[in-house]
Amino acid sequence: MSFNGFSTEDFDVFTIDGLPERMEAISSRIRPKFEVFASYYSPFLTAVSGHEMFPHIAKHARRTVNPPNDTWIAFSTNKRGYKMAPHFQIGLWKSHLFVWFALIYEAKMKATFAAKLLENLDQLKNQIPADFVWSWDHMSPEAFSHGALAESDLRKAIQRVKDVKKAEILCGINIDRSDPILADGNKLIEKIETTFETIMPLYELSL
Repeated sequence: MSFNGFSTEDFDVFTIDGLPERMEAISSRIRPKFEVFASYYSPFLTAVSGHEMFPHIAKHARRTVNPPNDTWIAFSTNKRGYKMAPHFQIGLWKSHLFVWFALIYEAKMKATFAAKLLENLDQLKNQIPADFVWSWDHMSPEAFSHGALAESDLRKAIQRVKDVKKAEILCGINIDRSDPILADGNKLIEKIETTFETIMPLYELSL
């Protein structure tokens, strides 16, 4: 597979003013790379998870004024959408690339999943690598290092996912836009593969 990675210009699309102008840059610069991811990671995730995974590239179709601050491709078992299901994401903010396992606010099994996480918190704390990160809001670039997160804070955040309908939970990695791995297509592909394999137990727990 031929993939050249991401460049500084790819991240700079989020500094372009105007909805049409930014969307054109996303379409011309980033979407073709997501299409490569679609053809590669759909069969990869299908094989690793044992469930057929379908790609969903963000269209930002509902936007009429404000240009998007991030963009992504998601993978889920639902051919028509991903927001209501446990899913995987690869995407970009202007500051970094992210790779997630995600359950966002529309997922119906979120409370059940959070309850399972709370039951297995000790195992979870040891299973997730220290350099991985958590997010509680897919619309924010902010993330929290697993290694630096106190167990009490992790428990509190997961409890909120269980109790609050709008709460979300995402786990994975962030790669800073200046990291050289982003320009090395083969190494980046392998890094994302390894990340998906590492967070696959979270997906399995969500089923």
